[in-house]
Amino acid sequence: MARPLLVSAILEHGALQFGSQQVISRETHGPLHSYTFKALAHRSKQLANALLGLGLKPGSVVGSIAWNNYRHLEAYYGVSGTGMVMHTCNPRLHPDQLAYIINHAEDEVILFDSSFAPLVKAVVNHCPKVRHWICLADESHTPSIEGVHVHSYESFIRDQSALLDWPDLDENLGAALCYTSGTTGNPKGVLYSHRAIVLSALSACLPNVLDISSKETVLPVVPMFHINAWCLPYASLMAGAKLVLPGPKLDGASLYELMESEKVTLSAGVPTIWMGLVNHLEQHNLSFSTMRRTGVGGSAMPKALIAKFNEVYKVDVRHGWGMTETTAVATISNIGGEEASWTDALRHELVAKQGKSVFGIEIKIVDEQGQTLPRDGQAQGELMVRGQWIVENYHNSEQTALVDGWFPTGDIATIDEDGVMQIRDRTKDVIKSGGEWISSIELENAAAAHPHVAMAAVIGVKHPKWDERPLLLIVRKSQDFADKHAILAFLSERVAKWWVPDDVVFVDSLPVGGTGKVQKSELRIQYGSIFSE
Repeated sequence: MARPLLVSAILEHGALQFGSQQVISRETHGPLHSYTFKALAHRSKQLANALLGLGLKPGSVVGSIAWNNYRHLEAYYGVSGTGMVMHTCNPRLHPDQLAYIINHAEDEVILFDSSFAPLVKAVVNHCPKVRHWICLADESHTPSIEGVHVHSYESFIRDQSALLDWPDLDENLGAALCYTSGTTGNPKGVLYSHRAIVLSALSACLPNVLDISSKETVLPVVPMFHINAWCLPYASLMAGAKLVLPGPKLDGASLYELMESEKVTLSAGVPTIWMGLVNHLEQHNLSFSTMRRTGVGGSAMPKALIAKFNEVYKVDVRHGWGMTETTAVATISNIGGEEASWTDALRHELVAKQGKSVFGIEIKIVDEQGQTLPRDGQAQGELMVRGQWIVENYHNSEQTALVDGWFPTGDIATIDEDGVMQIRDRTKDVIKSGGEWISSIELENAAAAHPHVAMAAVIGVKHPKWDERPLLLIVRKSQDFADKHAILAFLSERVAKWWVPDDVVFVDSLPVGGTGKVQKSELRIQYGSIFSE
């Protein structure tokens, strides 16, 4: 009973119990790559031996700047299994921030995809602690970078033995490291223990979470550099599910083609990804042949999009909430036995909420004085979370990130008597107008239901009379549509009159950050004085 919970145990279980199960990987260069869990374990051990041969040891940090592909997956297991720390770097960060997290994490080796060679060139001279740069490619696709020797991954592991007994580690040691997106100040690192990863992956397999088993074919669109791809690369091996990795092509057409060719049954990603996929389906009058369930998180999924997935494409939406500090999913919303008999509108409304906490996680909401608020679905306050895979302190920081044992999320939420949580807004995004609160998320959801709206964002803008008023920014499905009054009239039927935005701005696109979230800070800079000009 005292055996440690380790990442290496997930790999060994997958290889021994589901050795012939497939990993399919779309590569930056060349055709789809296919191999088995058994081959994955073999090459992961070769990588581990190669890294040990460089003099790395337990606690050494290996960084990656890579897409979701099979070599990146090998690093997930080969690095962590030896007691080293797998640090997945977000390539969508500014080069200054990327260099900062590489140095802060004290990465000794960087594994990178060839498509990120320009990014590596931009940071290589600012990362003196990195001793080895390894391109996740064969020799023919490994670039030259001035001033540094770049190893080819294939030549690096080719002559290595696959004989390796994974060490019995303390399950509380760090296995993986991920940094926040750094929207305010420098990114902060969260070091995930082996125990936290294993428990979170187990949770993802549960029927009321993502229901992963050997019957499924799983496509994680959520990047492997974003909160461990929500632990799906671990959960898939744990459950024996076929794993499909999309590589760099995340547009609607490429994802649909991969879903159909590999008979994907379960996928997971942020709402902006699913908006692009649905637009592709609508434009080409397509439907899914095998897809039946999707996990959604990162930001709120509009009810209109949930309805489309459910009613038009017959895909069950599992709407979850989590953050870098929670390892992966902390709450999730889906339809249970009783709710199956509800009307479509009620079911979509339930799924649009962020749902119930999964086992191992506790949640509560508190007021500004830190007092716990009632679970009545009406009181709203800051969401607090604690549990088996919640951060205690940030990497290389001795100061606790907790308040009386709870992590303050910065989200404003309600919790009803059944334990269903709904994010009302971020503390920095909620709009205070005339002393009353307006939820930007609810306004965005309402706007997204309009047939001419592809994407919507709402920000609070300073107002000479009301302190703040909402401004709605819209990406149109067709450039021919430009009727602000129609949009505002549509909203006035769905939200309180005083919630209706003071203006609508049509834009070609919205700024999206490295995790797929709309960067409202950029919108505030650009439009923050629009009501006082």
